[in-house]
Amino acid sequence: MPSATPRSTLTIRPRPPTESQPPINRKHAPCTSYPESSPLDNFSFFDTPTTYSDRPSKRSMTTPSKTIAVVNSSGRQAASFIRVASAVGYNVRAQLRNLDGIVASEISSLPNVTVLVGDLFIKRSSSSSPTLDPETTKLNDALIRDLFHGAQLAFINTTFWGDEYAIGCALADAAAAVGIEHYIYSSMPNHSVVNYSWPSLPLWSEKYAVETYIRTKLPSLRSTFLYTGIYNNNFTSLPYPLFCMALQPDGSFEWQAPFHPDVPLPWLDAEHDVGPAVLQVFKDGPPASSSNPRRIPLAYEFLSPKQACAAFARGVGRPVRYKHNPDIEVRVKIPKGYKDQLVALENMYSLGKDDPKRQPPYFAEQELESKVPEEALKLWEGYRGLEEYAREVFPLEEAANGLTWMVEENDDDRTYTPNEVTNGVVDDNPNYEEEDDDDGLTIGGGLGTSGEATPARREETWLA
Repeated sequence: MPSATPRSTLTIRPRPPTESQPPINRKHAPCTSYPESSPLDNFSFFDTPTTYSDRPSKRSMTTPSKTIAVVNSSGRQAASFIRVASAVGYNVRAQLRNLDGIVASEISSLPNVTVLVGDLFIKRSSSSSPTLDPETTKLNDALIRDLFHGAQLAFINTTFWGDEYAIGCALADAAAAVGIEHYIYSSMPNHSVVNYSWPSLPLWSEKYAVETYIRTKLPSLRSTFLYTGIYNNNFTSLPYPLFCMALQPDGSFEWQAPFHPDVPLPWLDAEHDVGPAVLQVFKDGPPASSSNPRRIPLAYEFLSPKQACAAFARGVGRPVRYKHNPDIEVRVKIPKGYKDQLVALENMYSLGKDDPKRQPPYFAEQELESKVPEEALKLWEGYRGLEEYAREVFPLEEAANGLTWMVEENDDDRTYTPNEVTNGVVDDNPNYEEEDDDDGLTIGGGLGTSGEATPARREETWLA
């Protein structure tokens, strides 16, 4: 992801030696010029062919000629995919809410990308009459039709801006109407459907409802449903809920969350790995018209919170501790609706507080959990793990958010000031009123500031 901090200003910490790991069964054979036995066995000189007729014919490599429709294109998943798809020659029709921020600017400047600026829904103005204009989301039908004009493929990740269910169904209807050949929808599970005693997570259940609509109402729309793991990129030392990697006075970090310390969770570097993985799904083709839609759990590591902190510590070169806290601390104002998601998460993970076996699977179904990371590795093997993210990317993103803990001039034994530990402005009032903010949860602060104009995070929301 583009960063406002030059890479040359931060030292990349070398990866420490690790113990040998058992080989992973990968889809593709290793690329090597040597025979399988030994580099010197059966060695013979190779005479370069002198004429074209002596050379083996090249494999046919088709140039991408299809157009892919994408929404919420400044989000982590969509931006990752657009970068890869446009680079290999696919045409992309990318919907953006606006052109603010460096990610939106980057996407709009990429080759083969046509940007459609506008919301997928039209908000009722404050001057509208509640009687004549009821509290419902008005879909931007013209933009949705234009999005799929001339497209053959679609990668859709809806967000909670507006009525996510209505928007998700309208996008699927429009895709089916124009005959989209392969429709990839970024979904998530509804835990209460799998087990009635498990809470339903509001922001996930909306996605699952859209998936159910596609399955039941649009059987002709050949679809794949992507279930993404926890983003590596969620971590920040800014005081945001659930994934705050809080800087301690001694320079170490502490992560507090309601997840059981020893139960593995699926992890994904969304910015680095969603793009190539989704591209491979398109290249593999849609499911057969006679078969059910595919479900793919996209995650490359299966780490418990303790293991995640150990990986993070190896990356940043500082101690990182996990503290199990059944209550999610909210110290900043958050968008309306996100509080409900956090409360539901507290309730769900409280089930396994004392007995880890009672903690519901992250993907709700054990069948999906058991496919991590093998299913993802079949699509893309060059993933960026949590340790590598912590070493190479986390310091850059922190610097772009105005933080300075990673600067080499800081002594290892220094004591951090209270302002550095809190990393900016914190809302100390626990009885806050959440904001009616359709823009989602964005990370504020710029280089040398703790304000609202963060170049590294503008228009990039969590859960997107």
